[in-house]
Formats: sequence, C-alpha cells, structure tokens
Amino acid sequence: MKIAIPKEHHPGETRVAASVEVVKKLVGFGFEIIVEKGAGSAASTTDKHFKDAGASISADVAAVLKDADVVLKIQRPSAAEVKLMKKGAVVCAHMSALTQKADMEAMAKAGITAFAMELMPRISRAQSMDILSSQSNLAGYKAALDACNEYGSALPMMMTAAGTIAPAKVFIMGVGVAGLQAIATAKRMGAVVTATDVRPATREQVESLGGKFLTVDEEMEKDAETDGGYAKQMPPEYFDKQKQVVSEHIKKQDIVITTALIPGRTAPILVTKDMVSSMKTGSVLVDLAVEAGGNVEGAKLGKVVKSRNGVHIVGHANVPGRLAKDASQLFAKNLFNFLSPHVDEEAKTINFDFEDETVSGTLVCKDGALVHPMLTQGS
Repeated sequence: MKIAIPKEHHPGETRVAASVEVVKKLVGFGFEIIVEKGAGSAASTTDKHFKDAGASISADVAAVLKDADVVLKIQRPSAAEVKLMKKGAVVCAHMSALTQKADMEAMAKAGITAFAMELMPRISRAQSMDILSSQSNLAGYKAALDACNEYGSALPMMMTAAGTIAPAKVFIMGVGVAGLQAIATAKRMGAVVTATDVRPATREQVESLGGKFLTVDEEMEKDAETDGGYAKQMPPEYFDKQKQVVSEHIKKQDIVITTALIPGRTAPILVTKDMVSSMKTGSVLVDLAVEAGGNVEGAKLGKVVKSRNGVHIVGHANVPGRLAKDASQLFAKNLFNFLSPHVDEEAKTINFDFEDETVSGTLVCKDGALVHPMLTQGS
C-alpha cells in the first residue's frame, strides 16, 4: 500500500500532514511512504528527516499522487491534485466540507473516498483523532502571544522602586479548546482573565483555570449546546443582550480574544464597531474566527489593523500554522490515530470499518457519491 504526503499548496499553509514519528510507524506496518520534496520545510522537517524515517522523496507531484492508495493532507486537495489521483484513492484532510460542497462533489465525481477530519464526532474514543481540538489548542496559545506582541504594556503586575504596574485585563470570548488555552496562557503570564460563552457548562472550566466567568443570560444559555458539544446558533434576542453585557465589560479590557465558531456557518459578530470605539487606545483584539467571517467588525483576514481610536485588531490567517512544527506533529498523529485501528498488518493494507462511528462520521464521499448526511440533506 502506498501512502502519499504531498506538499501543501494552499496560500499561507506551512504545515505538513506527516511527522517523522508517524512515518516510522506507517513504514513499520509495511506501507510505502512517498513524500513530495520540500513538503515539511516550513515545519522544520527536512527531506532527509523523512528519508531517514523510511520514506522516499520525489520532486514530481504527479509521481507522488498517481498511484497513491491513501493521500494525507492538511487542506483539501486542489482540482489539479484531484486530477492526479487514481479512482478509489482515499484522502484524509481538513476538507471544510460544510462550506465547500462543490469541491466535495468534484472528489466524488473523481471516484475518491474522502474523509473530512473536521467532522470527527465529539466522542471520548475520538479525542485522539480530533484535528480541531489539537489545532485549536495551539491557536489559543498563539493568540495570547500575538496579543502580547501587539500590546504595548506588560501583562503581570510589577512592583518596582519606580512604581507599580497594574496587571493587564484579558477577556476571552468563546470557551472552547482555543479559548481555554488562551485563558491558561494569559493567566500564566500574570493577566487578570475573564471569559464568556453561551454554554454555561464552561463556567467551571474557566474558574478552574483561575478566570472569572461573565454570564449573559442564564435562562437562554441552558439550551445553548448541541449533543456533539458545539455551540448552537442563538436567537437574536440573546445577541442583543450579549451586546449590552459585553459592551460594558469590554470598555475596561486591555486585550480581547474571540474564538466563537459555529460549524458550517459564518462566525457570529461578537464585537461591534461601537465596542471597538469604546476600548482604550493601545488595547488589542485578536479574532481567531477571522477565516470564517470574523467575530470582530473591522477585522481583516491576514492583517493587523488599527482602528481610529488606536485599537489593534489582529486577524492572522492559519494561526496553528504559525506554530508549524508542533501543529504538523499533532495533525499527523491525529491522522495516524484515525487510520491505525483499520490497519490489516498481515495483508499490509487498510480496511475501513464503515460501521465505525469515527469512519461514518467523517466520510463525505464514496463510490462516486456524496454520503455524509450534512451534505446530502435537502439535495
């Protein structure tokens, strides 16, 4: 069985879907691993590293993909890459399946079996396969560091002979994996941290990290979480009340990090232009949802902009990719953990159990057709 690791060609993508550790394990199963030349260079993994782990290296992307039985990628394959793959090839990647249905249909038409790893069910057994969690954890950490980089003051309280510096006030909006790591990181750096989320169950998590939870409406928040653990789309009246509560709180904050995402939907606006205008000169907003439309009005994808009143609005693209080495290693391990239960070591092949919840939950197309319920409903 041949497993291909092509170089990522999506603009700004620095990660690679394999690590030395994972390549060694796959080679140990008897698989042939072929890596496109330079695939890991932006993630501090050289061709020699991969070669020493047992992979072969090719500068020809067509040769890498042509006979591959399994293709491992960070981002969904481009149309050009799909054309190079054989019918029946298996592709595992972050597909953005719910917002890129046309690309999923193109892969189905090409006879590719595609797994959208971002659709991994939120069950305990699948935690080690969850790319959203592993990448969001790093994004939350990096968001706190990016905020510090833009903020012109220190975060911790400092008592010096020349006077006392007050600790920075950091507000986290959205307490998923990214938000929790942002809280933990800001707290470790000495900031006073508050956080809010539509899911009341996150209060205990916030407080366990030393933060203070900001409640918007306890009654409406009782039914704010899906069975899968994601935030639900809230009614308009909730957002009206949220704006009132947040607008008063945000005026006093030095750093705000927003992380609110709803699968398959545009990110909700949490910080309006009026709220930005109310913030202190020199304060910082980091929008981790900017690639999904953004939580902050005025945020620009891939840019750091300054508002009229001197607020820095950070909208970096691909934040996990700003920690490419670690992000690649975690992503690769997620993919390995997904594939390994289905490895037939005697036959040296992968036989997917399509009754397995992790398989059926991520499978978007097979045998020439879209199969995921979230893509086929209403069609």
